[in-house]
Order: sequence, then C-alpha cells, then structure tokens
Amino acid sequence: MALDQDFEHEIDETEGNEMSFIDHLEELRWHIIRSLIAIFVFTIIGWIFQKEIFGGIIMAPSKSEFWTNRMLCKLADLTGVEGLCFKQADFILQSREVSGQFMMALTQSIMVGLLLSFPYFFWEIWRFVKPGLKVKEAKAASGAVFWVSVLFFTGVAFGYYVVSPMAINFLASFKLDDAIQNQFDINDYISLLSTMTLACGITFQLPMIAYVLSMVGILTPQFMREYRRHALVVILIIAAIITPSPDMISQLLVTLPLLGLYEISIGVSARVNKQRQAEALES
Repeated sequence: MALDQDFEHEIDETEGNEMSFIDHLEELRWHIIRSLIAIFVFTIIGWIFQKEIFGGIIMAPSKSEFWTNRMLCKLADLTGVEGLCFKQADFILQSREVSGQFMMALTQSIMVGLLLSFPYFFWEIWRFVKPGLKVKEAKAASGAVFWVSVLFFTGVAFGYYVVSPMAINFLASFKLDDAIQNQFDINDYISLLSTMTLACGITFQLPMIAYVLSMVGILTPQFMREYRRHALVVILIIAAIITPSPDMISQLLVTLPLLGLYEISIGVSARVNKQRQAEALES
C-alpha cells in the first residue's frame, strides 16, 4: 500500500500530458528491464542457497515429518481414512540425464526468482498502467499491489502446504501391483510441485478478478449469487483436478477455501457495485 502512495503524485503530473506511441514503448521497456533485473537478483539468491532451498523446501512435502503430513496423519486417526496418512516415501527420485541436476538447480533458482520478485514485477506493471487511469479509477484501485501480492502468496502457501503434499502422497503410494517400484524423475517431481503452487497462487486472485470486472460493469453480485450453484460445480471439478486423491476429505480441504474465495468475491463485487451506484446518483 505504501508503494501505491509513493506514486500518487504521478497522476497529477501526467494529467493532460500526451505521450507518443514510441514514448510509451520506451517507458514500458524500462519497466520490463527493472523487473527482469529484480528477477535476476532473486534468481542469484536462489542459486546461492540452492541446497538449503532444495533440501528444506522443495523436498519437504515428500517427507513424512513435513508439518502437513503429520497433521494429515492426525486427521486420518480421527476420521478413520487411512489414505490421508503419509507414513513414508515409497518412491525413489532419480536424475536420468547428465546435465539433469545442474538444470534442476538452475530451474529451481529461476522459480525462486519469479516467486520472490512477483510483488515488484506487479508494481512495475502497475506503475506503467496507473498514469493512464482516471483519478477516480486510480484511487479506487489503490492498494492493488498489496492485495494482489497477499492473495498470490496465500495461494502459493495453500498449494505448497495443502494441495502438493496430498497430491504427492496419493501419486507416490498409488500402485497397480506391488512388484512395480515407483522411480520418478526429479524434474517431474519439481514440475508437479511448481504447477500445484503456481496454479493455487493464480486461483486465489479470484477476488481481484471480481473487483476489476465489477469496476467495468461486467460482473454484478446478483449474477454471482444467481449462479452460485453452477460455481459450486465448477469448484468441485477444479478440486477434483487439483487433488487426484479420491477421498472426500481431501476434496473438502481444497473445495472449502475455493468456496470461501467465491463468497469473498461476491462481497467485493457488492461493495464495488454500491460505490458505482452512489457515484451515479451524485453525478
């Protein structure tokens, strides 16, 4: 929020000043360059601490002592659903290429760079878009960088601590026959983990999407309430895709937060719609 306040004066400075297409491209180029520099810096940090990140963060969900796996075992004792408990890793991770581990370290460093630089990257994009907004639009969207970042990292945390351990637990323990040993490529494991976490980070932007669509008059709270049942079906399908485990508890652990996001989005849309109606009456 403080980042947005630092650039409130940009609206007044750019009011009435027209920029050519080339000037806009030049300005966009520098925003992109600064964003790439931020990504590069955090990627270097990720490379320096690659062993700590790999052993303590990336591999953690595959271990039985991981916090989520311990909580799922307690939940399994309470509910009697033994499939929730991840007691030990019944699989082997392998690197099957000569440059496999080096590329894996490089990939994980880039992922760290993208994740940690996300707030700054979005801030740079916001700085480019903001001068083109009207004063009322800019004020209404104040705090966008803060809330987008909060929702993104909340979604990433949800994907890392809830969705990923359950997916890894189910896929690692699934066997057609006991004679078949699970030997996974490390790149597939990292791809699964990153896909789960990033997908949740993007999914948690639903309230911000509802805010933007409501601001432009495309979405209304009445529409979202009317199609709540349809949204529930879509959410159940998404939960089924995200969590391959067939048990109902795993489905509920993913479904309930998504339903909560939908209800929050209805509240956001209702607030925006109320503000738009008040402004229409004043004018």
